[in-house]
Amino acid sequence: MPKVSQQELIVGVKQGKVISFPTDTVPALAALPNYASLIFATKKRPPDKPLILMGSSPKAIWKYVQGTPEEFRIWQEVVQKYWPGQLTLVLPASELVPKDMNPLDNSTIGVRIPDSVIARNILKETGCLATTSANLSGEPPKEKLREIVVSFPNALVLDKEPLNNGKKYGSGLPSTVAKWTNQGWIILRQGSIQLTGND
Repeated sequence: MPKVSQQELIVGVKQGKVISFPTDTVPALAALPNYASLIFATKKRPPDKPLILMGSSPKAIWKYVQGTPEEFRIWQEVVQKYWPGQLTLVLPASELVPKDMNPLDNSTIGVRIPDSVIARNILKETGCLATTSANLSGEPPKEKLREIVVSFPNALVLDKEPLNNGKKYGSGLPSTVAKWTNQGWIILRQGSIQLTGND
């Protein structure tokens, strides 16, 4: 597929296409949650590696998770401290999460709000999206536009290398992943954000 404008990207994903856009970590491959299976096929991703639900705001995310009032209070405190940012929270999934997001365990869902204006602007228009890094499974994440276009010829790719206040766009590192359990947070993948005992 050709590289496209932001508006064409938004229209395309609403029509059920896989898209790619920059985030605060590495570029994302994304689709509407109901089309999550397309990402697994496009990326040749095994089903034991679930996708992340990315949103523009906590309000957009909360309907996809479920918990007690006390759990929501704890989660909201963490979110206020670290979102938008490079932290993915794995929380109990609500019935709104399609099974294809996490084929082998649809009881949980990873959620995140990126610290990227471009990504959040896209997500405001599309609603929450099923996402993963833009690379074939087992390969390093692609960071350059031309690499993504070559690797994913059927995906719509945002046609620009955005500037982030003159700095490199995205850290190039994956997000920290923390899973909520009855005993509190368990770190599944350590990234740039360090959760503390007070979180």
